[in-house]
Amino acid sequence: MSWHDSLLWATLTAVLLVRSADASSLTPPDARTLTPIVEASPTLAPFQHVRFCLRYPADCRSSPDHAIRIELNTQTMELLDRVNRDVNLSIIPKVKSYGSDLEDSWNIAPDMGDCNDYAVTKRHNLLGEGLPASALRLSVLKTASGIGHLVLIVATTNGDVVMDNLTAAIRPWQTTDYQWLKIQSASDPRFWSEVRSPGIGLASQANRKVRVAGRLAN
Repeated sequence: MSWHDSLLWATLTAVLLVRSADASSLTPPDARTLTPIVEASPTLAPFQHVRFCLRYPADCRSSPDHAIRIELNTQTMELLDRVNRDVNLSIIPKVKSYGSDLEDSWNIAPDMGDCNDYAVTKRHNLLGEGLPASALRLSVLKTASGIGHLVLIVATTNGDVVMDNLTAAIRPWQTTDYQWLKIQSASDPRFWSEVRSPGIGLASQANRKVRVAGRLAN
């Protein structure tokens, strides 16, 4: 079985299991288990994301305040859970080649698509719900089997959580078995940075003040 087939099978399985998720997914995770992603050095944006921004410029605009995070509470979790489930169910999994002919691209709300389409659609929908662009960051990673994958990271006051088309659960980023490679900049979604490994340099990050819906929080 090719890696394309493996990823398609995993996605189909996740979609079938979406409605069976435990109701505990609606409960905000324990803040003690959550830490923010730490950016390392700047890196090149994925080529397909550059093309995406040319096609959907409104989804690549900066937030007025790039330090903003959203409050992690039951209402927020319900919104994230709803958008994650709705998008996972609305797009039929499809393998794309992203070949030299540039026929395939990242699309918002297609009938059929891959992980990239799921991630940008979730981000688009949450922007439509009024969440700040700086708190909604696409991230490139590798799965445990070494397959390239794209997810949406939501930056919250208690850490960063993952919205993923391979699961209905909203999970803290560092509790996954993924290898994190790069992430959108919080200050400008057109730019990307490498991801520092969990546990490195988190103390200094925790001491930073963040702006929450227009107010400062320690």
